[in-house]
Amino acid sequence: MIRSILIHPDPRLKKICDPVAEIGDDLRRLADDMLATMYDAPGIGLAAPQVGVTRRLVVLDCNKDPEGPRRPIAMINPQVVWASEDLSTYEEGCLSLPNVFAEVERPAEVKVRWTGIDGHEEEEQFSGLWATCVQHEIDHLDGKLFIDYLRPLKRQMITRKMEKFKRAQASGLVVKA
Repeated sequence: MIRSILIHPDPRLKKICDPVAEIGDDLRRLADDMLATMYDAPGIGLAAPQVGVTRRLVVLDCNKDPEGPRRPIAMINPQVVWASEDLSTYEEGCLSLPNVFAEVERPAEVKVRWTGIDGHEEEEQFSGLWATCVQHEIDHLDGKLFIDYLRPLKRQMITRKMEKFKRAQASGLVVKA
């Protein structure tokens, strides 16, 4: 099922998410819904708070080639256990900030540990776009958006733009963010 994605500013996007204590059918259904929502948007990552659920769950698939195989990953309680000193800069976007992009500097490589939807602990080292995406999604679980890395004035300008977008959306006007 495709879920609605919350648009910034929304207080639910700034909440620190609760750890997942047990994996049941509801959580598996949420992960499936989040993947469907992410692919439909289209995006390469989505965190549970973006669909209004304050649980530590993210999904991602950075294989962007439409002809290539998908590599969906659902991470429960993910945590970065190592980050490289080398940094990389990517122009990031976010499904909760439509049509907003900005360059963000993050560690170029990270090792992440998480519980899979099957209940098994997993660990993988990510680099490139995968490293950026997984860090971006884990930030969501801690109530942090990519615009929080920007200077205050730029962040305020983006927030005002999103408020205007949401007002227009609520009034039924079709506007570009």
